[in-house]
Amino acid sequence: MQNQTTPATPIGAPVHFIPGDEKAPPPREGMGLCLSGGGYRAMLFHLGAIVRLNEAGILQKLKRISSVSGGSITAGVLGYKWKRLVFQNGVAANLMDEVVSPVRTLAGKTIDVGSVLVGSLLPGTSISERVEKAYDQTLFHGATLQDLPSDAEGPRFVINATSLQTGVLFRFSKPFMADYLVGMIKSPTVPLAKAVAASSAFPPVLSPCVLNVKASDFDAQGRGLLFKEPFNSTIVLADGGVYDNLGLETVWKDYQTVLVSDGGKKLAPDETPAHNWLGQTLRVLETIDNQVGSLRKRQPIEGYKNSADAHDGTYWGIGSQVKDYGLADVIPAPEEHVKELANTATRLQAMEPKYQDRLINWGYAICDTAIRAHVDKTISKGSLPYPASPI
Repeated sequence: MQNQTTPATPIGAPVHFIPGDEKAPPPREGMGLCLSGGGYRAMLFHLGAIVRLNEAGILQKLKRISSVSGGSITAGVLGYKWKRLVFQNGVAANLMDEVVSPVRTLAGKTIDVGSVLVGSLLPGTSISERVEKAYDQTLFHGATLQDLPSDAEGPRFVINATSLQTGVLFRFSKPFMADYLVGMIKSPTVPLAKAVAASSAFPPVLSPCVLNVKASDFDAQGRGLLFKEPFNSTIVLADGGVYDNLGLETVWKDYQTVLVSDGGKKLAPDETPAHNWLGQTLRVLETIDNQVGSLRKRQPIEGYKNSADAHDGTYWGIGSQVKDYGLADVIPAPEEHVKELANTATRLQAMEPKYQDRLINWGYAICDTAIRAHVDKTISKGSLPYPASPI
């Protein structure tokens, strides 16, 4: 965060360094996990990865879990339930009951269509508020950011949104929430459902999410260049994936070992793109989102390969292939089935239980492959959580 007395590059300059990033220290020892956006598709894919990381004894070792959009639903539930997890020899014995079950309950409900209809037509509410209500009723039950674990109790959960006012990342966590251009609010009591709704406020349909605060809430030592009205009273947010579709930034800057779970959907070719203004706008937004995701994906993969980079870890994506990791012993995943799952629509739309099984199984299988290839070669091959529902 920037102190008011710290000189800074003018906001309009071609390159604007975040204060403190010009001479960033090397990442510290520790492991972080990034969970991408992608609606229910990503939410369930990440759930499978969480199950595998737990079985491998890695979940409890994480220092940070950073998420955006659909990944924030999974991360939000994991964070909310973290203190209820019973770890035995490094493995949470009750993860399926405490985390997997409620996420699957949400996956059986369509909340985007109803939220759009009611939020658009009913006075006194918004689309984002309807999404928030659905999240709270099914998952969070009035919990706030203060119900997440402290740094001494577990990993720090960082739920990322994008400020539509300043164009930078807005971070929700237990210790603070912040936009570095505006300032920091310590120990925020924002509902966990609102933080997740902001992180998953996919534009232009589910955004914006408006957060009302007071100027007096901001820490006096962490106020930025835009600490003024209306930036410090009305915060207007959209999906975290607009800025960083992998939730990568808040882990990459701090920790040496970075695990990336990417449930994002690759942009499909379109032979006859729409010529009307609405269709063109949507296609352009999809193209921008695809490019942001591609650039973010390149960062960790190139970083792992670069001997001069201090980072290690691994990346797995919903469109990855197990054969590309070079392991002789992998959980089979037919390419045509992987392609089908990777092309699941980015929606908050109900899914049949069998399809949920398959997405969770695929997240489990590709995570299993990635961690055994690049994180710990001594880990034994896992077994699918739902063997009756092949990938």
